[in-house]
Amino acid sequence: MKSKSQGYIFALLALTIFSLQDAISKHLASAYPPIFVTMIRYWAFGLFTIILASKMRGGLKATARTKRPALQVARGVLLAVQVVLAITCFALIGLARSQAIFSATPILIALLAMPILGERVGWRRWTAIGAGLFGVLLILKPEGDFFDVKLLLAVLSCFNFAFYVIITRLVSRDDSSTTSFFYTGVVGAVTMTLVGPFYWSWMSPGDWGWMALVCVTSISSHYFLIRAYDILDAAAVQPLTYLSLVYASIIGVTIYGETLSFNMIVGSVIVVGAGIFTVWREHVVGRRNDKTS
Repeated sequence: MKSKSQGYIFALLALTIFSLQDAISKHLASAYPPIFVTMIRYWAFGLFTIILASKMRGGLKATARTKRPALQVARGVLLAVQVVLAITCFALIGLARSQAIFSATPILIALLAMPILGERVGWRRWTAIGAGLFGVLLILKPEGDFFDVKLLLAVLSCFNFAFYVIITRLVSRDDSSTTSFFYTGVVGAVTMTLVGPFYWSWMSPGDWGWMALVCVTSISSHYFLIRAYDILDAAAVQPLTYLSLVYASIIGVTIYGETLSFNMIVGSVIVVGAGIFTVWREHVVGRRNDKTS
């Protein structure tokens, strides 16, 4: 019990720090190109993954050994793109509404897992997927006479991250989590270094302080998340990730003056409920398959 309690503490710490990181990223992306902000953040994250890998059994060489190099590179690129998209969404759409749409990611993963991973989905998960998509439509519903096209960027981000998770599941069949984590940081850092310098901007001394804090939060949040997954199953951690929506709503309203519409609140509740059920059902089906295999 003590070990599980520690796992939940690590997960809550990770999610809280992630939310602070998102809030600071929104501030920076409002003044500087998101690609530039992401590049600096990945430099710190990439260095962290290299140091961590060097301390693993077998060192850097053993950690970097992979049976799926193409997929590992694809994962790293997709996540780097995801960070840029998410930060852009925070700046253009707002923290609360972006996170509300991002909450649909587990539903999209279940939807994409059928054709890509060959997973079977029963009527219960189909119902949850349908309910979740309905919730997203409520969140996207125009509040005035015109639909805000910028919201489609958050939908694109959602699909991008869903593909990243699907590919992560594929490589997990052959590579360890430490190997995947290593490629996440290194490939992302290389990818952003190839693009980011074209968007270089000179920051004010105060904003360099915020940038340093983003780097620290990026490293610490990932570290705590690794510790959480070392102790808890993914099915136990995933429902807690919806706290990000609560944090984003509080920060968005109190600090950035964002407003929460009725449709957004109702849609978010539907999406979160459908997502939690989808994750729980996948866990139940997975355990059943393990017992019969």
